[in-house]
Amino acid sequence: MKRLLCVAVLLTALATSSQAQRKTQVVEPIKAAQQADGKTIKRKVAIGRFSNETQYAKGIFYDKENDPMGKQALDILSAKLAASGKFLLLERGDLAQLLEEAKKSEDGLQTIGADYMIIGSITEFGRKNTGKEGVFTSTKMQTVEAAVAIRLVDVSTGLIVYSDEAKGQAQITTKTTLGVGGRADYDATLSDKAISEAIGQLVENIINKCTDKPWRTYFLTYDADAQMIAGGASQGVKEGDVFAVKTKGKKVKNPQSGVMIELPGKQIGTVTVSATGGDTPETEYSFVEYNGSTAIDATKLNTYYIEEIKK
Repeated sequence: MKRLLCVAVLLTALATSSQAQRKTQVVEPIKAAQQADGKTIKRKVAIGRFSNETQYAKGIFYDKENDPMGKQALDILSAKLAASGKFLLLERGDLAQLLEEAKKSEDGLQTIGADYMIIGSITEFGRKNTGKEGVFTSTKMQTVEAAVAIRLVDVSTGLIVYSDEAKGQAQITTKTTLGVGGRADYDATLSDKAISEAIGQLVENIINKCTDKPWRTYFLTYDADAQMIAGGASQGVKEGDVFAVKTKGKKVKNPQSGVMIELPGKQIGTVTVSATGGDTPETEYSFVEYNGSTAIDATKLNTYYIEEIKK
């Protein structure tokens, strides 16, 4: 009877433990991207830098100029922001290489200003191995934990409009029964998953903060031949869109913070997009038709701005 019991246990182990049982944290899709029913004008966002501030990066043999973990975090954040469909991402991490390459071109490099800049860092990173021994089974678990901090800066004011930190975890579990089962070695992908989970927790808040402030653009020209504003198809501007036309508010200095503040402008009318054009984000434009009680002074176009109408 004992011999039959041992044989049964061994057959079960061979059938169910032929490979390691893996358990990793799965990052949920960005809710804001899935639930966005209304139209969103894409904001221009640049990721300034993503540094590694962990103890791991302070070692004498760590190459800070070629930081693989920082670049990995930057790529993950860029991919998640692009997947949301709400941003026009601008390259800043490799701007030096782009400028060098642009010298070989006759036209050079036309850079475009961002509405927001993201500055991030990996603040914590660690790996641990744990295990549990039973009578017939043995379980070992590799766990990687990472913490990521992000600051979102409004380029027009230089103020930090959002700052937060999140932690992510990823793990892999191996189990053996009577010495039979999978054995997992060091898994480098756990670092990716832990950093990705931490960044995923921050992306939705970044989206909300960037879209809280209405999208803004300006007149390019206003005369009998054409009425045009900056911005086009790549930012989500389409024929039939309606935007508010406002006069710029007075600028005052906040004595408490020392920051210049632009007071809210006065709406004088609306513009309706009739067509869009342009080949690249920096050259795109839209033809509009103005409707308002106050005439536009074509000699003072810098005193007006065009703003998204929040619903």
